[in-house]
Amino acid sequence: MVRSSDGARDGDADAGAAGGADRATDRDSGRRETEEERADRRWSDLLQELRVAQTGVQILFGFLLAVVFQPRFTELSVTDRNIYVVTVLLGSATAATLIGPVSYHRLLTGRRVKPVTVVWASRLTVLGLVLLFCTMCSALLLILRVALHNGAALWLVGGMALWFLVCWFAFPLWERARADGRGRRRRSGPRD
Repeated sequence: MVRSSDGARDGDADAGAAGGADRATDRDSGRRETEEERADRRWSDLLQELRVAQTGVQILFGFLLAVVFQPRFTELSVTDRNIYVVTVLLGSATAATLIGPVSYHRLLTGRRVKPVTVVWASRLTVLGLVLLFCTMCSALLLILRVALHNGAALWLVGGMALWFLVCWFAFPLWERARADGRGRRRRSGPRD
């Protein structure tokens, strides 16, 4: 089958006109696709996002694991060692959470539950981003405390944490709210 520019397969318009109830318009994307097609598309999008996040997390986690074997590690204060332990645990939790959707999908493949799999994988990904935020802040705190030896480290980490929150959560949620507002105006039609 060939897809048209709007994502529908050739012949689907006739089926839809004849009462093909399995093809619905997704109000979020405006696409005419079945629940399974929508799940396939969303799963593919999610995999691309996970590839980016997982790579960064695995590199960061690898560096964190190597720190303990460095000669200077024994010179760290008790506070810095505690921050290190928390950072490694957060990194481990982040890696597990961002790899979780792959396991979830693999264990449920062929059971015709992809729409539910996509929902749970998406939730795990958001949780993974929150954990990654915590891991990044904790790692920055450790690095800046060791590098600066003063209270400026906490202020710098606070500024970076704010920047992460803006880039990762505030901008997307702001655009989501704007898009929801535009969608409501479009659905309600012109006012007389």
